[in-house]
Amino acid sequence: MSESPRSSASLREQLAQKDGQLREIAAQLKRELFGIDAIIDRVIDSVRAWYLMPELVSRPVIVCLWGLTGTGKTQLVRRLAQLLGFYDRFVEVQMDGFSNGAGFRGAQSISGMLAESGVREGEPGILALDEFQRFRTIDGKRGELRVERYQDVWALLSDGRLPPALSLLGDIESSIAEAAYDAERAERPEDGAARLRFKLRSWEAQELQRNLKLDEPLLEIMAWTPEQIHERLQAFRESGQQRWETDYSRLLIFVCGNLDEMYEDLATSVDDCDSDADVFHALTGQLSVIDVKQALNRRFKPEQVARLGNDHVVYPSLSRRAYEQLIEQGCSRYAREAEQRCQLRFELDASVREQVYANAVFPAQGTRPLFSSLHAILGAGLSKAALWAIEQGAEPGDRVRLSANGRELCAQWASRAQAIAAPFEISRLRQRNNADFRALLAVHEAGHGLVHALLFGRAPQEIKIHVASFEGGYNAYSSRKVWSRRNLRDSICTSLAGRAAELLVFGPELSSSGAESDLRKATETAARMLRHLGHGPRIGRCDVARDSEENFCTDVESSNASIEALLQAEHVRATGLLRAHRQDLLALVDELIEQGQVGPARFAAVVQLPLGRPEDALDPYARHLAQFRQAQPAQAPGKQRLLRGHSVGGGVRHATPAKALPSA
Repeated sequence: MSESPRSSASLREQLAQKDGQLREIAAQLKRELFGIDAIIDRVIDSVRAWYLMPELVSRPVIVCLWGLTGTGKTQLVRRLAQLLGFYDRFVEVQMDGFSNGAGFRGAQSISGMLAESGVREGEPGILALDEFQRFRTIDGKRGELRVERYQDVWALLSDGRLPPALSLLGDIESSIAEAAYDAERAERPEDGAARLRFKLRSWEAQELQRNLKLDEPLLEIMAWTPEQIHERLQAFRESGQQRWETDYSRLLIFVCGNLDEMYEDLATSVDDCDSDADVFHALTGQLSVIDVKQALNRRFKPEQVARLGNDHVVYPSLSRRAYEQLIEQGCSRYAREAEQRCQLRFELDASVREQVYANAVFPAQGTRPLFSSLHAILGAGLSKAALWAIEQGAEPGDRVRLSANGRELCAQWASRAQAIAAPFEISRLRQRNNADFRALLAVHEAGHGLVHALLFGRAPQEIKIHVASFEGGYNAYSSRKVWSRRNLRDSICTSLAGRAAELLVFGPELSSSGAESDLRKATETAARMLRHLGHGPRIGRCDVARDSEENFCTDVESSNASIEALLQAEHVRATGLLRAHRQDLLALVDELIEQGQVGPARFAAVVQLPLGRPEDALDPYARHLAQFRQAQPAQAPGKQRLLRGHSVGGGVRHATPAKALPSA
């Protein structure tokens, strides 16, 4: 029976209204959560069909959110559930086993937690599975791990239909049988009838009610005799178990977690407060669903990875602009709260926000260090400033200005000023007041940066000598998809350029120990080129065998001389490049001594070199292929009579005589 035009119009109107609500929810989320607009759009698009027409959903909609800690994954899910109006049909499960209410028996399973919630069978609801990476089912050697909690999650992710807990029902039957056995052996009362001493515990009655879909109240079920319980269990088995499944097929399931394997060593850089947030943001923004699958495969079985689906949303780390927005919001909130408490108007100088950023942002750790530092700096700082101003005679409505200088806060009221201690330890660590140390760091890092720019055609992503994470400086370079033999040699040359710059400027007697990690990296690259990649006189892979099944050459010693020769040649090349661009080297050194850091734009302005090569540029493979196509090599005599029938598998190579070949 076809639908009437009026009902079709009504449906379109309803869908348009709900779609408008969804767009407004997206806008609201973007106003509240900074730096993840693209993530919000992706998530809203993923839930659109589920929200607009849930009656068409026949299996759970699964959206996986992966990212570093403190990037707002759980916050987004919670706020979205509120804005969608599902706050009473929202369940959050900590997959590491520490969910709210994890002490009760039903919290051993997802079905038990859903049964205790406002989510109803066959109706839409939202389930968040947080810290999912801790639910791993295989170890580092792909051995199976014993996991007791939440085993029904895989059935839920498959089709949303949960079978009854047959093991629990079997345990109840076993308890009844044991009670009957004890009754038979016990002394009989005067009437001669053996009495069963069995009573359902509350959680057992609750599970029985849920699994058998009983309408009777919990207290009534707890009062059932063993015979009544046995009768119900027998009926359950005889009727077939299909209709006893619990239907959660209309759930929206968010799987959230941190997959450190995706980020290699980035996720463990908890002490890195020096890397530029935008550089870190760009690195983490390159991750894809393939990286997710590879990381999941190291924690879960292949069939379990498949049940998570393909809707994987990867959070990049927060950009500098996102941190600045959070700091601006936090500063405004603290100033507003302080004004409400003491009736003074607080004006925060831009230097305060700059020092909060400098001392609170750790790109690999997200927002958590930022929020704690905001409280430590402004929570206490504004209170001290208010107390001082009031003691000096400030009246309600007076303006108190707060600034910062990298060592402390400075409060100003009227014509008076007061220094206020602040936890600016990171800024103090970055101050390289020793002129000799600054000169050494500047020369070393300028050498790396300049040679990289000359060989790769683009500036480093950042160079810094004001570093708090360690005693030194660093260069950061963009990654490459393909490393050719030439690229690898250029990489070795870049690694050795810091030492080459020290020798060129200070001489061999003052060459420092700061090149140790550079030498290690250069040696590793050279050894990999010659021993693993076939970029030397030998093609075979050379390595140290760890297993009898490893089939490669173990003669690594013979390549040592070639590795050293390659390193010596690249060190000479680095020295020649620095000597030829002496003025550019000195200009970079001066910039680093004065500013402590150099970004790409400033680098290009200082050295005046052509540095426009795109980050994703490779060697000109396409051009070389075109040239190869156009080349017409001369054919050797008899080339047209190439022998046929060559066997290159594992047997003897043989050829059919040319005269026996059939004509074309």
